[in-house]
Amino acid sequence: MSTQPAPPPGHDCDSCAMQEHLVQMGIILDKWDYVIALAGNPNVGKSTVFNALTGLKQHTGNWPGKTVARAEGGFEFNSKRFKMIDLPGTYSLLSASVDEEIARDFILFGRPDCTVIVVDATMLERNLNLVLQILEITDKAVVCLNLMDEAKRKGIEVEHRTLSRELGVPVVPTSARNKDGLGLLMRTVAEVIQGEIKTSPRRITGNKELNHAVDTLIPMLEATYPDLPNTRWIAMRLLDGDYRVRQALERGELSRMGMTVTETVG
Repeated sequence: MSTQPAPPPGHDCDSCAMQEHLVQMGIILDKWDYVIALAGNPNVGKSTVFNALTGLKQHTGNWPGKTVARAEGGFEFNSKRFKMIDLPGTYSLLSASVDEEIARDFILFGRPDCTVIVVDATMLERNLNLVLQILEITDKAVVCLNLMDEAKRKGIEVEHRTLSRELGVPVVPTSARNKDGLGLLMRTVAEVIQGEIKTSPRRITGNKELNHAVDTLIPMLEATYPDLPNTRWIAMRLLDGDYRVRQALERGELSRMGMTVTETVG
């Protein structure tokens, strides 16, 4: 179960902590210690988080083999260098669109050191679908509860500690446009990556029949694709009738997916 870290001594102000420990690196990406994926629904302030951390206004290229633009940038925090990949804004990872497919494949095959999921504190319920889908794929995740200033203005209160307990991962309140909370966000991300914060993501448990089917499929997938990450998730998608995943299996594309995404990370 994850725990919310307390501010370090002498750093009660998150924005002050950010200014003291964050070095924006823009597009200087020759060396890095960790890769962070930035995910979220459209219009939740994801780009504002990205720009505040990297110091970039806009730096885009295309995903390998795709016409969808991607943004990437770098920053240094507490003497560690981070490469941040801003994934396309999407409501789901069920591969109904190119954007969803890109986000899903990067989180699954790119194996980022941490995925930061940006959500809108004023429309939390609508955002949780994507959060739960990402938590099915990775243990290394932090929820960025953004637009807290808007929530306060609208009289909306969000119990972020309760939400963290329910999701099994840290939830950090932020107001990215004011740079509030971003120092604590990055310290939390670093502690998740380094294992100082243990996560236990909420996942579908399923009934007896489903679990039996998943347990039957997993050894088959592992035998055919020994390097495939998260075979449990792949098995769940196959049982749910995910045509894109089934097609990738039939055509032998899963290994090529991993190589393409690895090129993006590298």
